[in-house]
Amino acid sequence: QVQLVESGGGLVQAGESLRLSCSASTRVFRINDMGWYSQAPGKQRTLVATITVDGQSTYADSVRGRFTISRDNAKNTVTVHLQMNNLEPEETGVYYCWAEYRSPTSGAALGGSWGQGTQVTVSS
Repeated sequence: QVQLVESGGGLVQAGESLRLSCSASTRVFRINDMGWYSQAPGKQRTLVATITVDGQSTYADSVRGRFTISRDNAKNTVTVHLQMNNLEPEETGVYYCWAEYRSPTSGAALGGSWGQGTQVTVSS
């Protein structure tokens, strides 16, 4: 599996912004699609945004226009960012980074990895 290291969560007031980041090494595996999911207390984990290796992004309807996912493909590391603007109290939860990893030789999909999660709390 690929280890994902997340950062950037915290406590903000409604209407404020946060930027989440998630890094993965590409020394062993090729990292393909990446994304962010959120899990509110007592609820299921849901998709927030995804981004392909060439930068194509998708968003949940509730965050489109306020959140931006981006990606930096460096030599041995890939980092995905989630810029969250105008946050709402309902978006409080644990945010998880996800990445699909592939064989560096054949390109075959090998599986997906999750980050440890970072807490985002939005107060009203």
